[in-house]
Amino acid sequence: MVIERTDKEVIIRLPATVDIEELQDLIDFARYKEITSAFQVDQEKVDALASGINAAWWSENRERFAE
Repeated sequence: MVIERTDKEVIIRLPATVDIEELQDLIDFARYKEITSAFQVDQEKVDALASGINAAWWSENRERFAE
């Protein structure tokens, strides 16, 4: 692996044997970090939002998992 910085970008060179799905996960995470870097949110608010989303999802999908 080679990492190179130019005036306008960072270039990462990887061998062709790298698993594409794992690489896509890494790129998605980097994109997430880029998008959210400007936001200043307390972790408590993030946790509360995630909890609410999970509760709503579970409420809508409970029957699919109940036996």
